[in-house]
Amino acid sequence: MTDPIGGTRPADALPDTWHPAPQPVRDASLPARVRVYEVGPRDGLQAEPEILPAAVKAEFCRRLLDAGVSALEVTSFVPPRWVPQLADAEEVVAQVGDVPGRRLVSLVPNLRGLERALAAGVTEVAVVVSATESFARANLNNTVRGAIDAASDVAAAAADRGVPVRGYVSMSFGDPWEGPVPHERVATIAAELAGAGAAAIALGDTIGTATPSHIERVVNLTADAGVPREALALHLHDTYGQALGNVQAGLRAGVTEFDASTGGLGRCPYAKGATGNLATEDLVWLLHGLGIETGLDLEQLVRTTQWMSRRLGRPLPSRVAAALTAAGVA
Repeated sequence: MTDPIGGTRPADALPDTWHPAPQPVRDASLPARVRVYEVGPRDGLQAEPEILPAAVKAEFCRRLLDAGVSALEVTSFVPPRWVPQLADAEEVVAQVGDVPGRRLVSLVPNLRGLERALAAGVTEVAVVVSATESFARANLNNTVRGAIDAASDVAAAAADRGVPVRGYVSMSFGDPWEGPVPHERVATIAAELAGAGAAAIALGDTIGTATPSHIERVVNLTADAGVPREALALHLHDTYGQALGNVQAGLRAGVTEFDASTGGLGRCPYAKGATGNLATEDLVWLLHGLGIETGLDLEQLVRTTQWMSRRLGRPLPSRVAAALTAAGVA
């Protein structure tokens, strides 16, 4: 075997196995640390045909927290008839409990959902609006204007209780019914949501059609509209294989929070053609390779994906999880 400077090593000098891991090469122009906002227990499981017991969902959350997740979307307080997979929201929140120093977030659709969440002890909530009328009707049973007004009501009521609000702008980069979404419209909606009291704004590539330049333009327009870059997050899907490239574009534009789902669980059940969320393991491999700190234990995330895969009875889409499992690392 020849080494990089032309020497040779005997075959018996080779290690039995190589331990695959990202090899960091730091780019000083990128953020030094990024927050991974884990959506698997909510956005991931809501699309599963099987309804998992509350104890399994709570164990999923605990495993993610043990892996270092600092921001975790635990569940959703939507009417059970809308999303029966998450009908046990109160029970899951109670079993996960309070974890000091971690953001434990629950999605709420309206004031009724907020009251349920607060009664259950939730300390941060998320709301969803849409950049398109078609998706607002299909997903939110509302209009764009009505969804923004409802989210603003939640934000105001939450602020009165000292509860932070995270806002999602779905269909920020394309819509399966309406096609391209005007970039300026996304920026305007995001700014209005921030003005209503949302401390963080996640721009959603709900059907995964965005490309890097598209990401940079919308992020920059949103910042120009008055939303601080440090308040922006990206919620990316990998439908067309663009998610990791879009992460790098977001990093260049100053975004420091990215949504991901362990194993690549989840898709939007209302959006035709939308495949899974960006897998947390794939995102972490990229970030660690860029020398960016996340606080996450990659191998423990893979073990969590293996655990969930066994419970669902099928492999999950994460490429990194599949590769490290095949290599026997985790």
